[in-house]
Amino acid sequence: MIVFEEGRAKNSDYRRFRIKTVKGANDYESMREILTRRFNHGLEEIKAIQERELKFSAGKFSNFPDLIMMDGGKGQINVALEVLQSLNIDIPVCGLVKDDKHQTRGIIYNNKELIINRSSNLMQLIRRIQDEVHRFAITYHRSLRDKRTLHSILDDIPYVGEKRRRALLLKFGSVDNIKKATIEELLETPSIDKKSAESIFIYFNGNN
Repeated sequence: MIVFEEGRAKNSDYRRFRIKTVKGANDYESMREILTRRFNHGLEEIKAIQERELKFSAGKFSNFPDLIMMDGGKGQINVALEVLQSLNIDIPVCGLVKDDKHQTRGIIYNNKELIINRSSNLMQLIRRIQDEVHRFAITYHRSLRDKRTLHSILDDIPYVGEKRRRALLLKFGSVDNIKKATIEELLETPSIDKKSAESIFIYFNGNN
């Protein structure tokens, strides 16, 4: 989930959601879960703010958008509208219309396609939003992939347990960086002692 405000990316409001209830690749149900969690959380925050007389700024999800833009067509729009209706929330929802080359040519709103001039400021804004969505998603999936890869490989290394795996992940961030690390660099990692550092180094480099 990314947020634009006054035409600019508002990174502090970006959120990542790990799917909890949907098994397999099901875009619509995953979207339903994410939207339900996001707006339920917002409603809970609003209730807490009202009951405790807190400042509105105390909530992170209580600030609802003026418009929800789905990175898809009518199917995704309908899922969003169903979620909003079930929660009694009234926010307009639009989606994106793609051409045969998968290029965005306009938006869908109220079941109508609105074609937008490709060189207009509006289309440039939509493209910036799309690029930011994809950048944010790719970064997240890459981090998940690196964690899974790192963990599966480190599982096979003697003297490296859960605590040390996490410490290595936090310090080096990727398998390639660990492969390149010297014993001295490995020893700079919290909880890594000489025996485990040598074990990691030998695993990736042999006895060189």
